[in-house]
Amino acid sequence: MREIVLDTETTGLDPLRGDRLVEVGCVELFNRMPTGQTFHRYMNPERDMPAEAFAVHGLSTEFLASKPLFSEVVEEFLAFIGDAPLVIHNASFDISFINAELDRIKRTSIPRDRLVDTLLLARRKHPGVSNRLDDLCSRYAIDNSRRTKHGALLDAELLAEVYIDLIGARQSQLVLAAETVDIRTGAGGETPRRQREVPLAARVTDEDRLAHRAFVATLGDKPIWKDFLPGSAG
Repeated sequence: MREIVLDTETTGLDPLRGDRLVEVGCVELFNRMPTGQTFHRYMNPERDMPAEAFAVHGLSTEFLASKPLFSEVVEEFLAFIGDAPLVIHNASFDISFINAELDRIKRTSIPRDRLVDTLLLARRKHPGVSNRLDDLCSRYAIDNSRRTKHGALLDAELLAEVYIDLIGARQSQLVLAAETVDIRTGAGGETPRRQREVPLAARVTDEDRLAHRAFVATLGDKPIWKDFLPGSAG
């Protein structure tokens, strides 16, 4: 199953009051394992960056001024996420900004039934305690030392690790790996040989065979290696 872990950075807290998307980061999971495929873009919000937001992510008006508009990266973004479920921490926040940008350019909104909200999952699993991303990283012993400021791709990478632990997928993978080792080892302690469905093509050419025969002919009638052939012992 393909899933996309997603995070955003914005100019503020409310797209209905003119706040805009400035960064999006996505990490692809397949069968609950990161594939190494990512999507990451900065975007020009066509407005200033409030000091409060800058303090969170460090993205300045000057830095973003040269970046593409959302409308210029939307096709690549939508192609990357496809129709996969979107794993997001506090999903209502991020999806409200993404859908506001889509609505601004007259594109179809992303339906909320595609969302997997890790904040809700964490609150069910760990009620009564803080479930911010940093807290979850600490709880699951995930190294977040690089997270000196918020960043969409880094946060998506951390969230992918948190999500795998949060739903118990990492433990399942460890159990499966152990069972696989037991099965392959077998009761007798020997690893069964696996046969290829399609044999590899021979790498020895006819020229190699002729050269070998010519070399053997130079050894004479009684080469020493013949003493080691079956039935040659005295």
